[in-house]
Amino acid sequence: MVKSRSVIATPPGATIKEQLADRQMSQKEFAVRMDMSEKHISRLINGNVLLTTDMAVRLETVLGIPAGFWCNLESIYREKLLRAEAENEMNADMEIAEKFPYEKMVENGWVPKTDDLQERVLHLRKYFELVRLEFLQDSTVNPVACHTRMTTEADRYTLLAWAQKARLEARCRTFGILDIQGIYDDLLPEICLLREQKTGDFGQMLTERLATHGVILIFLPLLGNSSLRGISFRDGKKVIMGLADYEEDKNDFWFCFFHELAHILFGHIDKTTGVSEEDETKADAFANKIIKNNCLSGEKII
Repeated sequence: MVKSRSVIATPPGATIKEQLADRQMSQKEFAVRMDMSEKHISRLINGNVLLTTDMAVRLETVLGIPAGFWCNLESIYREKLLRAEAENEMNADMEIAEKFPYEKMVENGWVPKTDDLQERVLHLRKYFELVRLEFLQDSTVNPVACHTRMTTEADRYTLLAWAQKARLEARCRTFGILDIQGIYDDLLPEICLLREQKTGDFGQMLTERLATHGVILIFLPLLGNSSLRGISFRDGKKVIMGLADYEEDKNDFWFCFFHELAHILFGHIDKTTGVSEEDETKADAFANKIIKNNCLSGEKII
């Protein structure tokens, strides 16, 4: 038996069990009469196997109840089972949906506007490309491993929304092969110079130069009160960095940029267990050193 808020799905096996009790017949004897194993009969009674047409005919012979009755009972059970499971899945996903900054996602055009929680679930499932929001916990479909420290639950769900948006945006970007040494030898000095010059569309130049070295940079809007400012992760063959909307005169932007770049350079994005506090401390030190000196002065990072 499977229950949800408004549905109870009772397997045909419950009726079979009642019939055996009325006849004072054991499952062992019933299995012999049905020419089936006791294990199969047990699974049938518990609703773990489909009651087939062949089985319905056997039940008619052994119990004297028409095969059509059993087939109909099975059909009703399977329909109610689907409804109960769908309702339970929806209830679980509704709890998750309430934790997302949905209104802010609407403002940015990421999801349609609605005040109905079930509709929000459906929109979020489409946004994340998942039949159930519960699967967001699975690292197989949600490989985000590195990000700035999360201090609240809002940060966690902003991270999920941000990462998916970055993933979607990255699909139409061209990029080269990740070149760690090239980033260190060529790109970092160039970025330091460009940062000092503050000329032209620096955000666009930064995006283009990172792409040639195998990093896809996506600028993302802030969502609500979350403290999240940056993320970095692998998505298949892509290496993605997401940063809060670019403001070249803000030190926190540069700190987040170099912090996330450190996660990439040090290989933190390849850790299946996620970023550690030691990794965060190392990324902080790397970012602080570059901001303070505006270069690495030939020091090795690996």
